[in-house]
Amino acid sequence: MAKSHLGKKKGEKCFYGVSVVRKRYFSNYLRGRMKGKWAVTGASGFVGKPLCDFLEASGERVDRLVRKAKSESEKGIGDIGPESQWASVLSGCAGIIHLAARVHLMQDPSVDPLFEYRKVNTAGTLELAKQAAEQGVRRFIFISSVKVNGESGFFSPFDSPAPSDPYSISKLEAEEGLKKISQKTGMELVVLRPPLIYGPGVRANFYKLIKAVDRGLPLPLGGIKNRRSLIFLRNLLDAIKTVMYQPQAAGKTYLLSDNEVVSTSDLIRLISKALGRKTKLLNISPKLIEVVARLVRRDKMAERLLSNLEIDSSYFKKEMNWVPPYTLVQGIAETVHWYQAENNYD
Repeated sequence: MAKSHLGKKKGEKCFYGVSVVRKRYFSNYLRGRMKGKWAVTGASGFVGKPLCDFLEASGERVDRLVRKAKSESEKGIGDIGPESQWASVLSGCAGIIHLAARVHLMQDPSVDPLFEYRKVNTAGTLELAKQAAEQGVRRFIFISSVKVNGESGFFSPFDSPAPSDPYSISKLEAEEGLKKISQKTGMELVVLRPPLIYGPGVRANFYKLIKAVDRGLPLPLGGIKNRRSLIFLRNLLDAIKTVMYQPQAAGKTYLLSDNEVVSTSDLIRLISKALGRKTKLLNISPKLIEVVARLVRRDKMAERLLSNLEIDSSYFKKEMNWVPPYTLVQGIAETVHWYQAENNYD
C-alpha cells in the first residue's frame, strides 16, 4: 500500500511527534486558507511599526491600526476600550496581531490603575476579539507578557499564572476571556508571552541603562549574579511571523526568549563593549542595594536589576522548529548602534 505523502519518511526530523515536512505542508495549507490581510494594532509603536515593515517586506498585506492616523498607510481607531467599534477596519482581514495596550508603568499616576488597565487591556481586547470573530477573522495573535507568570523566578509555559500588579492582572484576564471567545466562535487564538524586549527604538529603563553606561558612570551592580531572560526585537518579530500560519499553534500559549540568559552585570559589560567604553562596575552587596532602593522608593526598579527571571522557551522552539535569528550579542550591538545614531555619534 502506498504511503501517504504526509507520512514520516526515514531520517525525517520530528518535533513533538510532528515531522518538519508535515508541519510545512499544513502551514502552507493554512496560509492558503487564510488569504487576506493581517490587522496589526499598536502599529506605530516600538514593536508594531517594525513588525508591519517586516511583514510587508515578506509579502504580507497589512492594515496598520493606530490610535490616530498620521499617514495614508495607517487607519485611526481612537482610544481602545469596551466601546470601540472595529468592524470597518476588520473587513477582509484574515488575522489580527494585537499589540496595542496600556503599557506597564513603574509609578502609575492614575487613582485606580487596575480599572484603567482593565478598560484597555482586558475589556478593549475582548471587544476587539468579539467583533473580529463576527467579521470572520480566523486567527487572533495576542501579545501578552511573561509578567502574567510572575515578577521573578523560573517560568515554563505550563506553570500556573501568578500576576502581581494591575498590568499583569489585566493581561491574564484578557487571555482568559480570549480563550472563551475562541472556544465559542472557533476563531483561533495564539498567546505569546515575551519578557523584556530590547532593540532599536527601546525606551524606559533599558535606554536609561545604555545612557548611564555611555556616560561612563560607575554602576554599583558588579556583584549581581542573577539570571535574566530577554528577547531582541527582531527575534520577537520572527516569532510572531512564525505562528501566523502554523496550525499547531492554535489554542497555545507560548513563552518566548532569546537563546541566552544574562546577568545584569554581564549585560552592562556587553553594552560597554558595544559602545566601545570601559566597563565601570562596583562590587556592592545586593542586600545593601535593596536597602538603599527602599529608602529612595526605587524598590521595584531594584528588584528588576537584582532578581532572576528565567524563561524556559524550549517548548515554543521545539514545537515551531524555531531558532532565534539573532544572538544576544548581535541584539545588543544593533540596539547600541541605533542609540548612537539617535544621539548623533560619528
